[in-house]
Amino acid sequence: MAIESLSRGIGALGAALAILFLLSAPLAGAGPVNINTADAATLSRELKGIGMKRAQAIVDYRKSHGPFKSADELALVKGIGPTAIEKNRADIRVEAKCAPGPCGPPAKSTTMRK
Repeated sequence: MAIESLSRGIGALGAALAILFLLSAPLAGAGPVNINTADAATLSRELKGIGMKRAQAIVDYRKSHGPFKSADELALVKGIGPTAIEKNRADIRVEAKCAPGPCGPPAKSTTMRK
């Protein structure tokens, strides 16, 4: 009888841990990304609130207009607004090249004029 209770308790604990892991997994994926070198799949995976359509718009804009100089320049991309930029500012990098590992300091805020 005691063994059955213990088995049920461990099973419930395992299920709770699995649910906790699944709920926290999307948060663990966000990380530093160089918006001047990343492909659309990487941008979509690493930036919060950026799906494949907006990620591809970033890549297309970069190909047409050259590299971004700051995170704020993302506002020039159709579909990217200040809220998306602020949500991701700590993870946005704009260096020409990134070494393996962390990708430089966060992008600085600059005032943009349209």
